[in-house]
Amino acid sequence: MTGYFIRRFLLIIPTFIGITLAVFVIMHFVPGGPVERQIMRYRMAAAEGGAGARGAEVELPQEAIDEMRRYYGFDKPVYTRYALWLWNLAHLNLGNSYVYQDPVWDVIKARFPVSIFLGLTGFFLSYFVCVPLGVYKAIRHGSKFDLVSSVIVFLGYSIPGWALGTLLLVLFGGGSFWNIFPLGGFRPDNWDYLGFFQKIAAQLHYMFLPVLCYMIGSFATLTILMKNSVMENLGQDYIRTAFAKGLTERRVIFVHALRNSLIPIATGLGNVIGLILAGSFLIEKVFNIDGMGYLGYTSILQRDYPVALGILVIDSVLLLVGNIFSDMIYVIVDPRIRFQ
Repeated sequence: MTGYFIRRFLLIIPTFIGITLAVFVIMHFVPGGPVERQIMRYRMAAAEGGAGARGAEVELPQEAIDEMRRYYGFDKPVYTRYALWLWNLAHLNLGNSYVYQDPVWDVIKARFPVSIFLGLTGFFLSYFVCVPLGVYKAIRHGSKFDLVSSVIVFLGYSIPGWALGTLLLVLFGGGSFWNIFPLGGFRPDNWDYLGFFQKIAAQLHYMFLPVLCYMIGSFATLTILMKNSVMENLGQDYIRTAFAKGLTERRVIFVHALRNSLIPIATGLGNVIGLILAGSFLIEKVFNIDGMGYLGYTSILQRDYPVALGILVIDSVLLLVGNIFSDMIYVIVDPRIRFQ
């Protein structure tokens, strides 16, 4: 089994190269790149500088355009640019941002705490709610509670997190009929002047709606997976044997059946290290939260290729390693599993 995991780790390299190469090529052939944006800014500045309508017709000298292409590296073939980018990446150099004019790593790491905080909170709350709910649905299978909760769960699953966020802001955001939550942001502007307990209350107030949107994507999957796993184990011979020995229903369910039912759920813990990208692009955009997702969203719109590729590198590595980590957890929690 050690050989299996060694091969999995070695496969990270070609998989990573395939992911980054495909995105690199697509991004560099999409119209509206940094050179085109600089030319557009020059024309707009010329139009605002008194040239009137003729300002839009002003053209940059070809020498200036060639110099910009050289500055951004577009004077080289795409395979050469990718090889240079990969070489710099091997030396832990992600380049400089076109927009912020700072090293990409400095731009990204400033957003890490926000996305990790929201992602981890949504992740653990999902398990905290879905595991008991799935167990109770299995016990009450076919009851009115089971049917009503299934409708609610799948209704929530059918709504994307960002769409739910927009709806919640319309209903409960500032300026709405129910003015309960702020329209966006991660923390209030007066955060530094608040006391300890005031900070806790303010943070909970601001994060309630975003975390709810983080949870909605995995809510139905975890709940139904937990319910089906419990129902499957309740039909096993060892459960009937436990009942035959006179054990109480509570002890049989929560000591014997629940332990084995958690095996499919526990394997998802491996993806916890990839939570900084968990559906956060549009959710952070909707709530105007300056995290990793919002940074990736704006970098794509602004054609800030170094930042977008830097986020892709981090996300890809976290997902690939997280998948292997999930297999490791599967082996730990279920000794019967043997990967070859």
